[in-house]
Amino acid sequence: MSETFVLVHGACHGGWCWRKVAEPLRAAGHRVFTPTLTGLGERAHLLTPETGLATMIADVVAVLECEELTDVVLVGHSFGALPVLGAADRVPERIRRLVILDGLVVEPGTSGFDLIPPEAVARREADARRLADQSGHGLAFPAPPARAFGVTDADDVAWVDRRVTGQPLRSYREPLVLRNPLGNGLPTTYVHCTDPVYGALAASLPIVDRMGWEVRELATGHDLMITAPEATVAELTRS
Repeated sequence: MSETFVLVHGACHGGWCWRKVAEPLRAAGHRVFTPTLTGLGERAHLLTPETGLATMIADVVAVLECEELTDVVLVGHSFGALPVLGAADRVPERIRRLVILDGLVVEPGTSGFDLIPPEAVARREADARRLADQSGHGLAFPAPPARAFGVTDADDVAWVDRRVTGQPLRSYREPLVLRNPLGNGLPTTYVHCTDPVYGALAASLPIVDRMGWEVRELATGHDLMITAPEATVAELTRS
């Protein structure tokens, strides 16, 4: 059965990161959209002081509405879980189910920075100030190296390191504002990457557990769409 997938990338990435997943999905007859969030990837030049989580939720909603998509499998990786959850709150009628791939999940009304250890927040803020010395602004914190995302293959490391961009600070400072509970009642699957575990997501797992979402484990690194694309495709197409 052909399905429609909208794949939303995580922090510092762009739509480019789904290449190894999007191609086999399309070859199998599925429709696949891989939007790049404002301020990242090929849209990094659009970064402004107003670019935050609300902007990125609007990005995802706009793809669903402008492409006139319905019955969508909406997928969010890492930070991309937050724009996906925001879109599910606003246009649930366009979505059949949610898949969150090793995602950052926060309580409504809180921000990404609220779930990260204070020392890590301070480091990212300081890194943004240092980046300001090079870019002329402190609107983003620099991307970590590919190996921090669990990427180990030399060619993949080089590809990811070439393509990642700074992450808009406001996207982590801005709270996730919802009118409905997380997931808005939609069937939701959370895929937890375990080899190695991405420590920045530790505080998200209790929230996932409280929500009662289906949880699956995949023995690969955090950037599973790069490190284990075949297994990722299998998870996305699993009913």
